[in-house]
Amino acid sequence: MIKMINRNISNKLIGLAKQVPVVTIIGPRQSGKTTLVKRSFPEYSYVNLEDPVNRMFAKEDYRGFFEAYKEPVIIDEVQRVPELLSAIQVMVDEDRGKNGRFILTGSHQPRLQRGIAQSLAGRTGILTLLPLSMRELAEEGLLEELSTDQLFLKGFMPELYREGSREPSVYYRDYLNTYVEKDLREMLEIKNLDKFLRFLILLAGRVGQLVNLSAMSGEVGVSSTTLSEWLSVLEASYIVYKLKPYFSNITKQQIKSPKIYFTEIGLASYLLGIETENQVNRDPLRGNLFENLIVSEVLKSRHNRNQNPNIYYMRTARGVEIDLIVKKEEKLYPFEIKTSMTPNKSFSRHLLSFVEAEENALKPRIIYTGQSYPQFNGVEYVNYRDLNNLLND
Repeated sequence: MIKMINRNISNKLIGLAKQVPVVTIIGPRQSGKTTLVKRSFPEYSYVNLEDPVNRMFAKEDYRGFFEAYKEPVIIDEVQRVPELLSAIQVMVDEDRGKNGRFILTGSHQPRLQRGIAQSLAGRTGILTLLPLSMRELAEEGLLEELSTDQLFLKGFMPELYREGSREPSVYYRDYLNTYVEKDLREMLEIKNLDKFLRFLILLAGRVGQLVNLSAMSGEVGVSSTTLSEWLSVLEASYIVYKLKPYFSNITKQQIKSPKIYFTEIGLASYLLGIETENQVNRDPLRGNLFENLIVSEVLKSRHNRNQNPNIYYMRTARGVEIDLIVKKEEKLYPFEIKTSMTPNKSFSRHLLSFVEAEENALKPRIIYTGQSYPQFNGVEYVNYRDLNNLLND
């Protein structure tokens, strides 16, 4: 195993620092933000506000803080001292001609977003760093070592690809504990953490599906309003991603609820109690996990290019469904996602109906585990390991 994996977003980060005075990198805990910024800007000063001494210094004497950590500077976990954003605003406004002065990172999105909106609007560029992508693993020669089921089990957290790393089940247990203790307690006043964890496990059991919070409230033992609040926090802290529906010309009778996916598939597998490859292969949710893998890969690809996700799904009341729709420059690219290794004519039916009904839809594709075929039954079949070549189109 290697010690450090090159991140595809790094060129965007370096380029953005030449264009704006402040660059802010947000994303889930342990997705590699600190490593990325320190590697991209080795000459910058560096300070981490997770350190209570640094945090107190920044809160009590921000002028002394910036005297000690001179520009250009990387400020890690800046959401821990949101007051610094106002000070940065003043410093930037005093000299708007200099770019790349502050590189900020944060993993707690709601607080950081509020601070940016209040103090740094128009002064910062924002990038989102998610866990490793299949493309990044492939470029380091690591992807070919891993089976599909191993990817589900291990996931994509950088720490798990370092020499001597913990077992995935141990890592995700510790990751979850850190999230609950450090982030969740700050965002929510949860009286019963067991109920929250029960909700999280139930969400993992519904990955790739519509979520009915009213039905889940009885299983968890709290109101649907509380569950809605919890779900918003999970999304804001990059634990889950809500895939919104695309409203099509095919029919007005469409499902309007989002589908739920986990940003880190390894965490979803851990919450499902999956600890071995054999368990993955036999799990009834294996197809849902595969769908999660593909959706999260497309999401990473968009963020790594500093593009809005613009990804959707479509499902009608009559059962017509498109697993994933990527919107690029007003064009719609529909995908079906299958764990099968063998092409099947039935796979293309909904895709072809969608392309026929939507004048902006083109290149219908099926992402699956078999061999890639440029054209088969009117659609392109793409092996999921070739997905990144396709996303570069």
